Amino acid sequence: DMNFQTGATTGNEGLFWLRKIKELDDNIHVIMNTAYGDIQLAVECMKEGAIDFLVKPWEKEKLLTTAINVRSIKESKKKIDHLDNTRMTLESDIQKEMGALVGQSKAMTKVYETIQKVAATDANVLIMGENGTGKELVARAIHQLSKRSKKNFIKVDLGSLSESLFESELFGHNKGAFTDAKNDRMGRIEIANEGSLFLDEIGNVEAKQQASLLSVLQNRQVTRVGANKPVDIDIRLICATNKDIGGMVDREEFRQDLLYRINTVELDLPPLRERDGDIEILANHFLKEYAKKYDKPIKKIADEAWDKLNSYPWPGNVRELQHSVERAVIMSDGDTLMADDFMIKEKKGPTTTTVTSLNVEDIEKEAILKAIEKHNGNLTSAAKTLGFGRSTLYRKMTKYGIE
Repeated sequence: DMNFQTGATTGNEGLFWLRKIKELDDNIHVIMNTAYGDIQLAVECMKEGAIDFLVKPWEKEKLLTTAINVRSIKESKKKIDHLDNTRMTLESDIQKEMGALVGQSKAMTKVYETIQKVAATDANVLIMGENGTGKELVARAIHQLSKRSKKNFIKVDLGSLSESLFESELFGHNKGAFTDAKNDRMGRIEIANEGSLFLDEIGNVEAKQQASLLSVLQNRQVTRVGANKPVDIDIRLICATNKDIGGMVDREEFRQDLLYRINTVELDLPPLRERDGDIEILANHFLKEYAKKYDKPIKKIADEAWDKLNSYPWPGNVRELQHSVERAVIMSDGDTLMADDFMIKEKKGPTTTTVTSLNVEDIEKEAILKAIEKHNGNLTSAAKTLGFGRSTLYRKMTKYGIE
C-alpha cells in the first residue's frame, strides 16, 4: 500500500518503502496499491522500479490476475538469467578449450597491436590467413576485448552450409516456410544481435548468397524465410577466409561491394613458417597443456626433436603443430619428447626439370615449380610471383600433380 497514516493521500510513504525494498534487492517485483491513484503517481512508481500499479477498490479477479502475471514475469526473468549465465559459462569454456593466441615473433606483435586497435571500435574486420593460423582465435579475441564482450559471439561456418540451408541458418524462418519448418526459428544473424557475428570461410559464398548477405549488411535488417516484416539488427561483423579474395574480385567470383562492406579493417595472419621463434614457444605451451590433460610426467622436448620441429615447414600451421605435440605426449613413455615421438615427415620440395617442350601446359607447370622452389615452398609468395590467386595456384598444382 502507498498510504499508512490516517489522512495520507500523497503516496510518499509507499514510494519511501519501495525505494528501501529495491535497495535491499533490485530483483524483487513490487506491485503498488492505493485508493488515491493518478497517472502522475503511477509514472513515479514505475520510475522507482515498481512492476505494476493498482487502484483501489479493485476486484479480486484483477488482483489475482496481476499477481499471477507478475509471478510469470519473475519466472521468465529467472530463465533468461539462467540462459545468460549458461551462455557466458559455455563461451568461457570454449575460450579455454581453444586456448589463447601465443607467440612473441615480430609478425605476431603486429597482429596483437591491430587486434587492440580494432577491438575498441565497431569496425567490420576481415581476417586473412592460411588454414590453421588461428583466425577464429583472433575473431574471439576481438570480441572479448570489445564493448560487446558480454553479448553473444556467434560463429557461422559458411564452408559447411549448402545453398538450400544458407538463408534458413543465417536469416531464420517462420513456421511453414518450407516442408521441414515446423516452428519459428531465429537465424544466426538475429541471435547475434548486439553481439559479434563471425562468418568463417566467407570466400565460399556463392554469388546469389552474396547478394542476400550484402542486402542484410547494408540495411541492417534481416527478414526470416517465409516472413514479410524485417527485423532490425545491431551486430559487429568479423569475417575470415583462406582464399585470395582480392583475386576473386578480379575474376568476378566475389562482389566488390560486399568486400568493401566486410573489410573496413583487413588483418593478415602470418603462417607459422614466417613466425621466427614461435615454434618453440607454441610447442612448449602445448606440451604443458597436454601433459596436464593426459597426466603425463613430460617436462621438456629434446634438442634433437627441436631440430626436427624447426626444419619442418608446417603446412598445417599452428593447428598441425598442436596436433603433433598432443599425439607425441599421448604416445611418449618418458619425461622428454624425442624426435621419434613426432610423427612428421619432411615434405620433399618440388623438383624442377628443364623443359624442352613448347606445350603451354608444360611451360606453366615448370613456371609453377620454379616459383615454389624460389620461395622455399611458400605458396602465397609463389602465387604472387606467378600472378595467380592462391586458390588458382592450388587448383593448378592439383591439375599438374604437384605436391
